[in-house]
Amino acid sequence: MRLSHCHNCHDFRTLARRRLPGPIFNYIDGAADDEVTLRRNSESFERCDLVPNVLRGVESVDMSVTVMGQTLAMPVYCSPTALQRLFHHQGEHAVAAAASRFGTMFGVSSLGTVSLEAVRKAHAGPQVYQFYFHRDRGLNRAMMQRAKEAGVEVMMLTVDSITGGNRERDLRTGFSIPFKLTPAGMLQFAIKPMWAVNYFTHERFRLPQLEEHVDMGRGAMSIGRYFTEMLDPAMDWDDVAEMVRHWSGQFCLKGVMSVEDARRAVAIGCTGIVLSNHGGRQLDGSRAAFDQLAEIVDAVGDRIDVMIDGGIQRGTHVLKALSLGAKAVGVGRYYLYPLAAAGQAGVERALGQMRAEIERGMKLMGCTSVAQLSRENLRFR
Repeated sequence: MRLSHCHNCHDFRTLARRRLPGPIFNYIDGAADDEVTLRRNSESFERCDLVPNVLRGVESVDMSVTVMGQTLAMPVYCSPTALQRLFHHQGEHAVAAAASRFGTMFGVSSLGTVSLEAVRKAHAGPQVYQFYFHRDRGLNRAMMQRAKEAGVEVMMLTVDSITGGNRERDLRTGFSIPFKLTPAGMLQFAIKPMWAVNYFTHERFRLPQLEEHVDMGRGAMSIGRYFTEMLDPAMDWDDVAEMVRHWSGQFCLKGVMSVEDARRAVAIGCTGIVLSNHGGRQLDGSRAAFDQLAEIVDAVGDRIDVMIDGGIQRGTHVLKALSLGAKAVGVGRYYLYPLAAAGQAGVERALGQMRAEIERGMKLMGCTSVAQLSRENLRFR
């Protein structure tokens, strides 16, 4: 299979699986426990039907949105994800370049493999910094200050990862940073030599947001162990309120799932929330974000920008979320599979397909702008 043969998310996943060593593919692909929530995230969209209108004059459509003060040419953004240069040597640079080309937002993770400064300097477009709250409060303040000095527009605090999810695929392969693999995991690397060639002949793998503060090379550390040992389970609403005041700009909470928490985010001055269950990678059995969207929009949608992520695989999924009141939709695996498959070219192909699907879907729905999408266009089974 070649990149030109990839026409949807499932095709990109197949190509990524062929090109990545098994432990790395399973890190992207896997989720917590029985992976019930992972499956539920996409299935939630299938219980909702679109009701199109016709004869509306849809020669041209405007799919732009404004979210957290940022104008996006399309209502989909690239959510911050960790360890991108493990998947392809271009890493965050590939994703940022593709997002910039399509006029949308991209994010850099605390566990990113390219520095905030390098990405900001090289690529235009609104940039998010996805931040984890560490036990070391001095580290938290230093990381926020660094993001501000780098010119990051939006601070995004992940709030659903105060301890690591039980990602059993990673336990079976021994996936960790740096690698400490099981014999079966080592065999998977041996049979994918081109990945190893690219990994070892390009810039050394680093975690530049953390390397001055956390010794990830002191023995192998799984991502779950990083969450459990380095992040602060004592974080509470007072801590976040202090961060919001300190940042004094666009501040978003990622991982909100209840109406009560959405209201508290408004009360402490957040400008956005992302309804998310971390792609099913944390609390298995959690409700899908799409299933929570309507009640949270009804509660706070007039006071804060509500976004969702999780399970987005099609432009029609995006249209359903926007019709329920989401301001924009984040994607993760949707761009990680094509990143792994072909670097920047893969991400650009995936975003181009998503843009085409949204445009086609809006025309078939009889909508010339995102503002015309509403719950009148939906029916739930």
